[in-house]
Amino acid sequence: MKISAAAFLLLLPCAADAFVAPQSPTAFTQRGRHLSGAATAAEDLELTRKIILEGMSGNAVAASSESSDKLFEINFDKDRKSEYKTHPRPANDLMIRAALGEPVEKTPLWLFRQAGRHLPEYQSYKEETGRNFLDLLAYPDSVAECTMQPLRRYDVDAAILFSDILVIAEALGIEVTMPGGVGILVPNPLKAPEDVAARIPSLDDITPAFVEDKLGHVFEAVRQIRSQMEAEDKSIPLIGFSAAPWTLLFYMVGGSSKKNTELGMKWLQEHPEESTTLLQTLTKIVVEYMSAQVEQGAHMLQIFEAMGMMIDEENFYKFAMPCLEQIEAELKVRFPDVPLMVFSRGASFANAELAKRGFDVITIDGEVDRATARAVIGDDVTLQGNYDPREMIDDGSKTPETVRQTAKEMLEVLGPEKLIANLGEGLGGKESPALVKVFVDAIHEESEIMISAGKKD
Repeated sequence: MKISAAAFLLLLPCAADAFVAPQSPTAFTQRGRHLSGAATAAEDLELTRKIILEGMSGNAVAASSESSDKLFEINFDKDRKSEYKTHPRPANDLMIRAALGEPVEKTPLWLFRQAGRHLPEYQSYKEETGRNFLDLLAYPDSVAECTMQPLRRYDVDAAILFSDILVIAEALGIEVTMPGGVGILVPNPLKAPEDVAARIPSLDDITPAFVEDKLGHVFEAVRQIRSQMEAEDKSIPLIGFSAAPWTLLFYMVGGSSKKNTELGMKWLQEHPEESTTLLQTLTKIVVEYMSAQVEQGAHMLQIFEAMGMMIDEENFYKFAMPCLEQIEAELKVRFPDVPLMVFSRGASFANAELAKRGFDVITIDGEVDRATARAVIGDDVTLQGNYDPREMIDDGSKTPETVRQTAKEMLEVLGPEKLIANLGEGLGGKESPALVKVFVDAIHEESEIMISAGKKD
């Protein structure tokens, strides 16, 4: 069952004019406040939040008994102040329309890791500045520059904040390093259950002010990106993002995606109380972090459960899913008009359940069978994915013709509508920019032909 704040208000007992759709989220809120008896916007927000959570517990969560038994509720600040107003849609709003199931004339696309390692201009910029990847993230001007680079090269339909999934771990006091050749590491992970209380801020410490203090440079980068996009006439949505709580816990206790990979599950099994405490804190900071990105200019949000392959199905529903449910519910209360995308990488078993939780877009990885993907998630949400980035590595066997053909095949199976074309995993760095451009252009051109032909039929 897919429930949003706006949908809930439409379902309230109401007068005859209730079937006339309000013109804005504010109109929804004003009408819901009048009908519910809430005296203030804060009271209305809290009432709406409770109704959504009750709906989740009684309906969507019932589809998974493991999840319903373990769903935990976080008391978000009902008096939280926000100056957010619905962002005007950019001139190219294909991504937003596709995410919300609205008609499109061609399939939109963006690419996981579209900025960064595969672009020669990115490598040149690192050399010019003398900054490695983690260094770049500390400078808003560098973040803005790296975000803009793929927009200048490719006709993608969205920009995505140039950042990393572990910035939240850093905000909580966990050191993150990049020694070179071994990827990103957490050199001093949480080693014992008592470390959660000793080293990690408490749930009550996680406030908008805390997030601004620790991650303000990210929000300044969002502002600079929006300004630069306007200056360069790139009128497309900006995507904000975060890692999901389970993925963050995995790194915070294991330290690496390559070593000690069993420690995340071991913590859940041996220290369930401390694991739940940590996941609650992570859930709250993810919500506040993503909220601030929207308030500073992001049009859409993507949450990455990047380490879904490192947790079994039983524990996913017991620990990871409740976090995702809380994130979706709270963000939809705060920003009912902002499309919310989720990627449960390596845990495709959860896609059907995630589709019932209220996410607008379900991302499929490269292991998902395209032939059954649409049937699994149903017709109420949009699919995202799942082109193989290896098709764009110029190894002698990949050509513009093979890229176009494989892109067309993906569109034929998944369908060109209610789809955001993307990859099954991020660009790894070996891809040819020329072949990436072929893919981007092929998706637009082939999907436009298919959609136009469908209308004639």
